[in-house]
Amino acid sequence: MTPDPADPACTELPSAARGGPVSHAVSRVARLHRIAAGKLLKGVGLYPGQEFLMMCLWDAGAVRQSEVIKAVDLDPSTVTKMLQRLEQAGHVRRSPDPADRRAVLVEATDDSCALHSDVERAWTDLEEHTLAGLDSGERRELARLLAKVEENLCRETADCPENS
Repeated sequence: MTPDPADPACTELPSAARGGPVSHAVSRVARLHRIAAGKLLKGVGLYPGQEFLMMCLWDAGAVRQSEVIKAVDLDPSTVTKMLQRLEQAGHVRRSPDPADRRAVLVEATDDSCALHSDVERAWTDLEEHTLAGLDSGERRELARLLAKVEENLCRETADCPENS
């Protein structure tokens, strides 16, 4: 099968990226993965990134909004907008923190249980789509190598997630 020259993923490496073919590939893969995730999440009524916020809330229970912002590592205004949309959809509840009335507690609603199953299914489908054609050993090796790459980037950026 010959590559489709109209497909940017199949074109020759740009001259400025010749010193970083793996970095170029990782960027392309990350972009395509986000697009694929977006298509699956659209089917459950979410935008990319909102599922990470919901995953945080499902696992943590009621937490301060400031903690959610740290956990998802996004701009506070972006998280606030996400929370507003999720609250309007009935997936999130915000309330004053009884320990500090200036702080806001955020939690997933009971109504978000169905969304939890939908997100879990979307991520399972994304995993299968992403890793199609790789056997279990190759999948484990890819996960191992990506963990090393993440560790390198984490050290380089000094922006390591707390739970890595």
